Amino acid sequence: MYKKDKFLTIGQFAAMHGINKKTLMWYDEIGLFKPTFIHPENGYRYYNYHQSPVLETILLLRELDVSVNDIQIFMKNRSAESLKNLLEEKRNDLDLQITHLQAVRTTLSTYHQNMSTLLTMNLSEISIVERPERCLVTVDIDKDISFEDVVELITAETEKYHLGRLHDASYGSMLPVSSLMNGCYDDYSKLFIEIPFLTSKTGLHIIPGGKYLRAFHKGDWEKLPQRYQEILSYAQKHNLEFHGYSYETGINENVIERMEDYILQIEIPILG
Repeated sequence: MYKKDKFLTIGQFAAMHGINKKTLMWYDEIGLFKPTFIHPENGYRYYNYHQSPVLETILLLRELDVSVNDIQIFMKNRSAESLKNLLEEKRNDLDLQITHLQAVRTTLSTYHQNMSTLLTMNLSEISIVERPERCLVTVDIDKDISFEDVVELITAETEKYHLGRLHDASYGSMLPVSSLMNGCYDDYSKLFIEIPFLTSKTGLHIIPGGKYLRAFHKGDWEKLPQRYQEILSYAQKHNLEFHGYSYETGINENVIERMEDYILQIEIPILG
């Protein structure tokens, strides 16, 4: 027999769980979650407090984007093992989403830093900066490689590391310091892709943390060797010794219409 003090109205039960009572009505209609008691005269739905854990489980699964159909299947075969397996699957999905969002945040921070640099930079300035260790995916190139082959190589690497879109990474080119010292300013040996969310360093190119010489070049690529000559003169004057590679990255492609306005950031690691 119905005793009012042992049950909660649909409004009370919905409020207790922070949902709309229409949600509970819908769950009842589709057979997902039914009230304990329906008044025979007025059709009002009533719920028992002990139903709360079951509803919270359903709400958690919905929050994790589990489909109503999958929840219905789970509810019909509910067990500790089935819930454990379902939660493990969704936890793995959530970890991937978190990793992606962290990568997007890193990309946004990079864009923000680039825009701040553009607004305050002195293109003629050469400076020394501290840089953290970074991991790069690299693609070997040479002077004879075609543009089509380069595109295929980059596409293969992005697929290999499950990079959905290029905005998830920064990319550029690498020029050996040994080539610079020999006056070969177009002897590029690698293209790089920096993917923020990579967790393993196996097979990756590691850029060491430490001091870097940073300079910028705007516009005409034919004048880039001249900029490198200025960089080498600066290094000689300040007794700086380079090692590894010169890392070139475009920092304003997304805000220009003419390649004449393209700004290249150059960073070269310094010994000591």
